[in-house]
Amino acid sequence: MKRFLPLLLAMLPALAHAADFDGAQLGLAWALPFVGILLSIALFPLLAPHFWHAHFGKVAGFWALAFLVPFAVVYGAGNAGAVIAHALIDEYIPFILLLFALYTVSGGILVWGNLHGSPKVNTAILALGTVCASIMGTTGAAMLLIRPLLKANDNRKHNVHVVVFFIFLVANIGGGLTPIGDPPLFLGFLKGISFFWTLEHMLPLVALNSAILLTLFYFIDRHFYSKEDEVEAVDPTPDSRLKLFGKFNFFLIAAVVAAVVMSGVWKPGIDFHVLGTEVGLQDIVRDVLLIVIALVSLKFTPKQVRAGNDFNWDPILEVAKLFIGIFLAMAPAIAILRAGEAGHLASLVRLVSDPGGAPIDSMYFWMTGILSSFLDNAPTYLVFFNLAHGDAAHMMGPMASTLLAISAGAVFMGAMTYIGNAPNFMVKAVAEDRGVKMPSFFGYMAWSIAILLPCFVLTSLVFFHY
Repeated sequence: MKRFLPLLLAMLPALAHAADFDGAQLGLAWALPFVGILLSIALFPLLAPHFWHAHFGKVAGFWALAFLVPFAVVYGAGNAGAVIAHALIDEYIPFILLLFALYTVSGGILVWGNLHGSPKVNTAILALGTVCASIMGTTGAAMLLIRPLLKANDNRKHNVHVVVFFIFLVANIGGGLTPIGDPPLFLGFLKGISFFWTLEHMLPLVALNSAILLTLFYFIDRHFYSKEDEVEAVDPTPDSRLKLFGKFNFFLIAAVVAAVVMSGVWKPGIDFHVLGTEVGLQDIVRDVLLIVIALVSLKFTPKQVRAGNDFNWDPILEVAKLFIGIFLAMAPAIAILRAGEAGHLASLVRLVSDPGGAPIDSMYFWMTGILSSFLDNAPTYLVFFNLAHGDAAHMMGPMASTLLAISAGAVFMGAMTYIGNAPNFMVKAVAEDRGVKMPSFFGYMAWSIAILLPCFVLTSLVFFHY
């Protein structure tokens, strides 16, 4: 330990300097481990499901190391340490703590009884979740309503489409109305975008896409529901009157929302530098509050309530293990994008502006969206926010349409893949834990391309132009 301490102290200046590492120095080959982890998530569950279920955390760790070890050799331990510190402290820890708090608290709310999973009831639950997503966040709304929805449809042979549309609406598009709804919009709020600007400008887009998807879902569900008469399904949870238990957890969800908003409004100006990453006092207070709120829920929610939900830690553990690998492996791709025209993805960056430098809103929508489907949508939002101008007042004024395109792209197209937004994976994990045979990575994309892509083409034509 005495020998290690001087080495660590010697590294600290290098770590601080490395926090500003220039992505223009990186070639596209550095993004190969990120491609590797995406292909692993897509292919292993199909080709080697038992291996994947037992070792997915190790696979994610392998791809993270496949980037970090060569990076440390080429650019030094200081730069590699800064990448780790930034990914963990600035991104992963706040991300996973928010998910942990919302997952824990919503798991303490039990809807006892059972509705009949008819097309009308299912559409009503999806509509309710779509509204709730902007009030309590996509993660909170998804974790609150996915279990009652699965329970209502547990006697149906055809129920995969119900979960897929739930991911589309509740885990993504429904969160587009407020900064609380989805992480990209919250980052915009932290950058100075007003709370009600998002509500005012995103409302027509969210309303249009939600109306189309809910209508489409109703007719698809009615089609599959008509086929249920062909088989004799035994309902493991017969229909009964609904009762709500663990209601005090609704106050804890409000406390989670308040803690998140507090970190965006309260600016004491006190910052700490941890291994080259700047952490504000407000962020530390928020994260501590999230832990406390989750522990309060665990302490005071009766065990019978969580047992009634079949509550377990498997879904959040799966997300935690996979996304730490994703956050680390995607670091070079984000860094290259942030380098703008100086980076090796300059050709993509140039697509969002005309020869005179004016923004092309439709391209901002599609570029932000496509990259948000495979990269985390929050840092992707920031990349294009800063690329467009970066000043909140200017973005809300002369460039309001461009800001709208970036916001809609990041929020909406997070629904295109399982990894586009964290609640997607959590919903998938909960559904599979309840026995639903969810589509593979590419199988889910077949659904999203067929259903969502036409909606987004219409959105682009109606709201964005050259």
